[in-house]
Amino acid sequence: MKYAHHRCRFPTTASGILVLLLALSNNHELALAAPAAATQGHLQPKRNLIFMISDGFGQTSEAMARGFVQQQQKQKGGYSQWTSALDSLLVGSVRTRSSDTWVTDSAAGATAYSCAQKTYNGAIGVDEGGRPCGTVLEAARLRGYLTGLVTTARITHATPAAFAAHVADRDMEDLIAQQLLQFAPSANNETTTHGVVPAVDLMLGGGLCHFVPNGSNSQEQHQSCRADSLDLWHAAQQSSVTTVTQKQELDALVAAASRQLPLLGLFAPGHMAYEIDRARTSQPSLLEMTASALQILHNATTAANNNNSGFFLMIEGARIDMAGHDNDPAAHLRDILEYWRTVDAVRSFVDAHPDTLLVSTSDHETGGMALGVDPEYLWDPQVLDPVARSAESVCAHLRAMSDDDSDESVDDYVSATVLPAHLGIRNATDAEVDGIVGAAGMGSKRCKRTVGGVVSRRAHIGWSTGGHTGADVGLYAYGSSNSSQLQQEALRMFRGNMDNTQVGRALAAYLDVSLEEATKAVVRRSSTLALAKRRPDTPLAAAAAANKPYADHN
Repeated sequence: MKYAHHRCRFPTTASGILVLLLALSNNHELALAAPAAATQGHLQPKRNLIFMISDGFGQTSEAMARGFVQQQQKQKGGYSQWTSALDSLLVGSVRTRSSDTWVTDSAAGATAYSCAQKTYNGAIGVDEGGRPCGTVLEAARLRGYLTGLVTTARITHATPAAFAAHVADRDMEDLIAQQLLQFAPSANNETTTHGVVPAVDLMLGGGLCHFVPNGSNSQEQHQSCRADSLDLWHAAQQSSVTTVTQKQELDALVAAASRQLPLLGLFAPGHMAYEIDRARTSQPSLLEMTASALQILHNATTAANNNNSGFFLMIEGARIDMAGHDNDPAAHLRDILEYWRTVDAVRSFVDAHPDTLLVSTSDHETGGMALGVDPEYLWDPQVLDPVARSAESVCAHLRAMSDDDSDESVDDYVSATVLPAHLGIRNATDAEVDGIVGAAGMGSKRCKRTVGGVVSRRAHIGWSTGGHTGADVGLYAYGSSNSSQLQQEALRMFRGNMDNTQVGRALAAYLDVSLEEATKAVVRRSSTLALAKRRPDTPLAAAAAANKPYADHN
């Protein structure tokens, strides 16, 4: 596959020229045009924005995955200078700190992109004081754009949630699910009398368990993780929201000519599987979900009765981060490769639709990966090739064996199956077998890092943490070579070393939408948002203590 650099140009309006000129000055401090002023007297030309987030993906991870592919190319003959789908799109880097620490989490990191504001770790679509902030997705929707979220995590997880929900703590995923559907239950928690009008036109990912009632009284008997009896899935179906839970259903929907939006596709109770473990017939990949989303949104925005505003789509490669937390290099690698395939497909879409801009970055780096472990100057990509299962999958099976009192001993299974068949290691030491067996009984986190560590040591890959780091992350952008010079200037907003909030402002500037107007709209409907208390020093304290919605309109 050939990866060539293209100069990127996009069309814009006359009013947009001023926005761009301001955007290119004052060290990336971007001016946002108000919606009314931007469209007064003429119709805004269609524009699409695809914002991709490779969660937990640092520059060393890019080098690791590139080295893996280069090693495979080298085996076919000669030195390889192969580069990834991202390499030619690199335009800068992003500073990632949150408001309360130099090392951000995904909630604060995503809120910086969505609201263009710093906030504390754990915050979802709220500022440092706990007040809701309008997001670029909400601002785009106010302006008439169609919107979409695609993720391999739960759709209620930190990154997708930060674009369409407003809660004080990321763990409030039941509330996030309600907000994604703009659902307010009645006083007695009934769901049947309330309509659902999703806050996002298209949502694809995992997290179905947060949409079905505790005890799961829904017809499909989906697994529930809600703490209450609200049946959001049924409420969505009753409100004519298209719902799918299987890859085949999504494929059929894309092929059909019937109405597709609003669409809620949730393909797993929790997070979707790592790419290395994914069941190809039941769960769609990140690439497959993205291709479906692009086709559906493109068809909808080109319909005869559409207002020509285009769409905003956020795509998250979420499980890159989770493999980093597990220090699992093979699972990390496979999800990076899938993210690259998705970037390549999005580039093809941009080439075919010159009114589209692609921006890709990460919220933070995870794991503190190092290629090469003291004292040797080497690392071995080939070690990762035969690994067939994630550490998460291996440890789940070991835990199930212990719970089921299997006839086969865990020791025998680890030495005869896990190491040679799942990890590709045929010369394991007794200490490695004993280490995995012992860790399997000490909790999931310990087990996963132990399994990943066996692979990492052989590959000479080091990890400084099982958490996040404060490293800068890469910034990538792309536009079609068939677009105008003016839109090429728009692309230049994403360049050099930027703060994450500056990236958020640039996203809004490109779409010509107002985050301030979006914030006002969110505040107006804040009485229906269950914004619960996170910590004592936020304005949510009194409201949360009284079990009331937060409605500070100041």
